[in-house]
Amino acid sequence: MVHIPAAEGAGKLPRARPASLRNRHGTLGYVAFAAVVAAIIALPIITILLLALGAGANVWPHLMATVLPATLRDTAVLLAGVGACCLVFGAGTAWLVTMYRFPGRAILDRLLVLPLAMPTYIVAYCYVEFLDYSGPVQAGLRSLFGFQSVRDYYFPDVRSMGGAILVLSAVLYPYVYLTARASFVQQSICVLEVARTLGRTSLTSFSSVALPLARPALVAGLVLALMETLNDLGAVQYLGVQTLSVSIYTTWLQRSSLGGAAQIALVAVVVVVALIIAERAARGGQYHHTTGRYRSIPFSDLNGWRGMVAAVVCALPVIAGFVIPMGILVSQAVTHVSDALEAGFWRAVANSLTVAVVASVITVMLGLGMSYAQRAAPSRFVAFCARGAGLGYALPGTVLAIGLLIPLAALDNRFDAFLRSAFGVHVGLLLSGSLFIVVLAYAIRFLTVSLGALEAGFARLSPNLDAAARTLGETSFSVLWRVHVRLLVPALGAAALLVFVDAMKELPATLLLRPFNFETLATHVYSFATLELFEQGTLGALTIVLIGLVPVLLLHNAVAGGRAGSGAPSPGWLRRAERRVVP
Repeated sequence: MVHIPAAEGAGKLPRARPASLRNRHGTLGYVAFAAVVAAIIALPIITILLLALGAGANVWPHLMATVLPATLRDTAVLLAGVGACCLVFGAGTAWLVTMYRFPGRAILDRLLVLPLAMPTYIVAYCYVEFLDYSGPVQAGLRSLFGFQSVRDYYFPDVRSMGGAILVLSAVLYPYVYLTARASFVQQSICVLEVARTLGRTSLTSFSSVALPLARPALVAGLVLALMETLNDLGAVQYLGVQTLSVSIYTTWLQRSSLGGAAQIALVAVVVVVALIIAERAARGGQYHHTTGRYRSIPFSDLNGWRGMVAAVVCALPVIAGFVIPMGILVSQAVTHVSDALEAGFWRAVANSLTVAVVASVITVMLGLGMSYAQRAAPSRFVAFCARGAGLGYALPGTVLAIGLLIPLAALDNRFDAFLRSAFGVHVGLLLSGSLFIVVLAYAIRFLTVSLGALEAGFARLSPNLDAAARTLGETSFSVLWRVHVRLLVPALGAAALLVFVDAMKELPATLLLRPFNFETLATHVYSFATLELFEQGTLGALTIVLIGLVPVLLLHNAVAGGRAGSGAPSPGWLRRAERRVVP
């Protein structure tokens, strides 16, 4: 062997770091990111717990004696009523449009999801305008029958528990409809045909076969509807129902009892956890398909009066949840357009767009990082953090507001005190008094929306893409940036759109956390409604609804066209992206 000395002056080559060490450092980075995001999500809950436990000893007895009995009763009745109505109308209409052909079925299938674009508080304002004493319905009755005053006839009061159940059910049933529709579309026709050959009728096949198969989807949609009911503030407050969200709001702002509000918020968190546990339990013991055969659904024709009954049943929730409120919004907005434009409409639009765009970008970035952490550093801890991130969506906006405002205000005060003592500078409330806290609340609440869309996008990407890129010298971060982000453009866009629309509609958190004299479209409409001047806010309400229609229709197309076993190729965007990125 010949020894060849190194050239004079030549430096030593750097020793390459072992691949295992590089991978370990990268993995730790993703684990740390997941832990930080989970800690941010947990901050409001921890704050509520500490505030509730630190409140005065005499607060709990007072709440138990005066506030909580009526509040819990109203909340339970509202949840039960909305849940029952959503199940009946959501599952029933989903089964009809999936399995039967009747007049107007195709258009009704698309219209049934439209109420999801209507914020509950806007629908509540519209129904009060429509059914109140001075509204067109009662005015028409007085004109038709010659009644002179309200004492001459009986008309149910829309500002009641029944009115709240009607309004919330008319808006929230699409959660059950969409999940049930997706489940019914995916069910095997062979299973249903076997039930028919064993003597089952259409109705008994639906109740004994289709519903058990769809139970996980029905429960998931129902829990979403109940979460939205628990979160609602504008509609139930306007209709005179004392739910937990309303009690938190009034105890905090009107009675100036932060400790009492925190303790009611803790009760709301317990209710949320109970709903989540019930949803998990309801998924247990579910039925599964035992066949892999899927083919097109053979529609059964409903002719004559049966077809008309099916069309009416499917049209009623659309009329109640979309047609009536939309008609009122359009008529009022056209009549009072000049008043609405002069009442700060454009400023509210600019503020809403600014906050919603910033929140959607930040939320999608957090969702992308959390989704990729599960892929690049799979572990039980990361999976636990990802599941914990979904808890933010379950928190009512009033609970979220208290849980964020208190710690951030304390941090602001400490920082301001330090600057004043050290430099004589007064900076005020940098975090809790600015848009930062509003955007943070949106990110916590809607991270689940972003995470769901991006996890579905990552699930379509083969792990071989990561392995091939790493063998070519890419780091885990460069794989994310140069490969996955390009493939996930549609998923990123869908996540951003969903978060943007939800942020435009959000009322409770915005109402409690917005800076002074800062109005979004949601608070703009709320302010006029509380002053009984809803007609001046109808243009803003109509704007919110029109923006919300876009993702709702896109979501319906994805659900209605997603039958398994159809042999449909992967989406065109995925095939083109794979050809562009992968050699």
